Amino acid sequence: MKFLKKRRFSLTVTEDPLSGVANLFDIGLVFVVSLLLALMSVYHLQDFFNEKSEITIMKKSPNGKYEIIIKKGKVIKAYKVTGKIGKGEGEKLGTAYRLKDGRIIYIPEK
Repeated sequence: MKFLKKRRFSLTVTEDPLSGVANLFDIGLVFVVSLLLALMSVYHLQDFFNEKSEITIMKKSPNGKYEIIIKKGKVIKAYKVTGKIGKGEGEKLGTAYRLKDGRIIYIPEK
């Protein structure tokens, strides 16, 4: 019969009311990190942090200018495309044609 006794409940709070906010912050932090890792795997950016990989990225800015980013090992170089043709010695390797459907065909010189 001791289980049927009425017990008095005290109204004193023993926990900190802001402890739940800290748990929400931790959950948000885990969500942000997992989202960042998912984006890196979708866009294959994990190679960018590998020291042995070589990456070439061509980026177009909103104003229409192009930039080429090349990473070899730990060295990262960025080049802006100006549209000017460089000077120097060289030889013609062939001709490229763009078809009506958008394909490009390269024909080497003989």
